[in-house]
Amino acid sequence: MIEPGHDRIPLSRQCELLGLPRASFYSQPRPITALEARLLRLIDEVYTRCPFYGVRRITAWLRRQGHEVNPKRVRRLMHRMGVEALSPRRTLSLPAPGQPTCPYLRRDLRIKRPNQVWCTDITSVRLVSGFVYLTAIMDWHSRYVLSWEMSTSWEIRFCLTAPERALSIATPEIFNSDQGSPFTSAEFAERLLNAGVLISRDGRGRVFDNIFVERLWRSVTYEEVSLKAYQTVREAKESVGSYFPRFSNTERLHEALGYRTPLEVYLEKEQLTTPAQPLSLHLNQPVFLS
Repeated sequence: MIEPGHDRIPLSRQCELLGLPRASFYSQPRPITALEARLLRLIDEVYTRCPFYGVRRITAWLRRQGHEVNPKRVRRLMHRMGVEALSPRRTLSLPAPGQPTCPYLRRDLRIKRPNQVWCTDITSVRLVSGFVYLTAIMDWHSRYVLSWEMSTSWEIRFCLTAPERALSIATPEIFNSDQGSPFTSAEFAERLLNAGVLISRDGRGRVFDNIFVERLWRSVTYEEVSLKAYQTVREAKESVGSYFPRFSNTERLHEALGYRTPLEVYLEKEQLTTPAQPLSLHLNQPVFLS
């Protein structure tokens, strides 16, 4: 809205009319430095291994690695990554304001078949310079990942696209998530309720209520992300997108599943209408939102 070369209205007057400080107009975003990129990568590594480490412990760990950092800088970088130490606090997951609460329906429920319970969550995937966010829909019984989406920003749109794509394959009886704002929003609940799905949410501070999807993130980190250094967002999207259908769903053997693959268990008892493409290929065409 500002025209620096205007012949009648000086720049200072334009900023005054818009209520914009002149310093804000002249400021330029500071690009991420090589040191910050390395610190972000190291913080991600130690946090993946020890998610209970807070700012002080991570600061001490980084100093032992030879990096002279202070807690203020580590706190800023962790905030930028959207991570914090796991601890039994009441505000671990904050729901969207004004939305009704839902009970945890999985308590004492014996899951015996596919599409009985689905679960979802959001995690971050590191790049050489920065991070992207990843969400996935997983069948609790078989550990089969039905859909996934990736985004460069924390927004609700990519969390809405994932269940829509999963619901095009099948419909669960119960959909479980944490109490984060994307999953407690009215738009997210409306899509599930319109499909006749019961909504279940983890209890506050109960990190084990959605343990299987947390275990999925650990597998993605150690079996895919930590083995590669994604240079671009597109590279991360294509590589992670290949991991789910070509390895996690169809090749990875699970001890809890009798050393079978998630796809074998998912199709074992589930009678589905044959889709236009094999189930394992539904994940090859993600919708990437920037």
